[in-house]
Amino acid sequence: MPIFKEITLPSGKTYTQPTGLFINNEFKESKTDKVIPVTYPATNEVVAEVEIAHVTLDVNEAVEAAYDAFSTWNNVPASSKRNLFMKLADLCEQNIQLLAEIESLDTGKAVDNTSIHDMGRVVECIRYYGGWIDKNVGESFIPSSKKICYTYHQALGVVGCIIPFNYPLSLMAWKWAAIAVGNTTVFKAGDQTPLSILFFADLVQKAGFPKGVFNVINGYGMDVGDALVKHPKIAKIAFTGSTVAGKIIQANCSKALKACSIEAGGKSPIVIYKDCDMEQAIKWTCVGIFSNTGQVCSGTSRAYIEDEIYDEFLAKLKEYVEKTYIVGDPFDSKTVVGPVINEVQYNKVINYIQSGIDDGCKLITGGVEKPAAISSNEKLQNGWFVQPTIFADVDDDMKIVKEEIFGPVLACRKFNEKNEDIVSTCNNSPFGLGAAVFTQDITRANKFARDVQSGQVWINSSNDVDMNVPFHGVKESGLGHELGSYGLKNFTAVKSIHLNIDNKL
Repeated sequence: MPIFKEITLPSGKTYTQPTGLFINNEFKESKTDKVIPVTYPATNEVVAEVEIAHVTLDVNEAVEAAYDAFSTWNNVPASSKRNLFMKLADLCEQNIQLLAEIESLDTGKAVDNTSIHDMGRVVECIRYYGGWIDKNVGESFIPSSKKICYTYHQALGVVGCIIPFNYPLSLMAWKWAAIAVGNTTVFKAGDQTPLSILFFADLVQKAGFPKGVFNVINGYGMDVGDALVKHPKIAKIAFTGSTVAGKIIQANCSKALKACSIEAGGKSPIVIYKDCDMEQAIKWTCVGIFSNTGQVCSGTSRAYIEDEIYDEFLAKLKEYVEKTYIVGDPFDSKTVVGPVINEVQYNKVINYIQSGIDDGCKLITGGVEKPAAISSNEKLQNGWFVQPTIFADVDDDMKIVKEEIFGPVLACRKFNEKNEDIVSTCNNSPFGLGAAVFTQDITRANKFARDVQSGQVWINSSNDVDMNVPFHGVKESGLGHELGSYGLKNFTAVKSIHLNIDNKL
């Protein structure tokens, strides 16, 4: 099977798309004859087929390539590594429009309102980690005049990185922290969205990275992902995806005492007090749940609104969503909301919306029907489009409040500060990825941030992520950190050195 394909994007641009496996700086054919069809979510048309890695031969070849490259890469001078990162970031920036359009073909993201932003964060992330490479510092201790001790952070070896479909390149870039601190890697692309990562691999090669530092294999989690997790030469697994899959990966890693970091699901709360800046609270509420068509692990999907402003807030929220969050062709500059990833996800989201209707919730906007502009469009009518949907007057025991939907669905109810401990309500969830609060009372905001059980808290914003601040979950939302200096330490082991100066026996 050919390992490259000429693809014409919906914009009319034509480019060469790698479709093989990327091992040792080469695109290679799989040792199987199996392929994954890649569909464009906006039309449900197959746009490419990528080769599936053989669970033994190809996975082993990729891991061995990374294993053989580890000692070489780990000993490359920090300044040289940094220069490679900066060159790669420059290449990404030079190709930012093409990368954005490939990512949109892969995922259905709106090009101008989502993908371009995402690709800018990829460039930023690679530059950020590149800047850290020559700053690997430890601690020193002088327990007595006869002894000095010090520590440093040492690379682990080969890291297996498993990437989800919702942010293929962005979340891949987060895991380049592993490479920055001296590890080598094998990435498994999301089986629905392998195109942008494979194209990125070509830029890695052009940037001049040594063979084996960055490898990419394609396949399904249940076989190729499982083989990667269980490979004896993998020192650590870094996984982003569902809580169910994360638990399986953690269990498999524990059998070999293998390190793992997991960024998993969420059902994040957003609390809106009557003293909020209402205009800003409405805009950020929408960012928190309707960005990326709601396919955001930390999306603030359950809203608690103080009773005195409840009706006004919902009326203005409805007006703003219907005016601003336009559903349509991802390659149309007016589009803000593209389709969800595929039929499985579409049916899941629609079933949750129907559940909310059946439970008697008040439907503020949206619903189970595709937008009229989509249904009447011959090109898009087979795409997986879901209307941004808002429910009011929900109960906490409803499925749409308790379970992660991973779609553009917001569940709202009122609360009274005197009659309810709203932080306890927020904490009544197995998840703990994010939480947001809107108030002008800094004491209240800080108390909420301290007491709510989540990895990150946004005060007067939502899902406002920065590269230099760690991102992580608690409870069933994950283990370990990404981004910031914590994200770098996540891929190292601390070594303690004891230097005997004059401690004679």
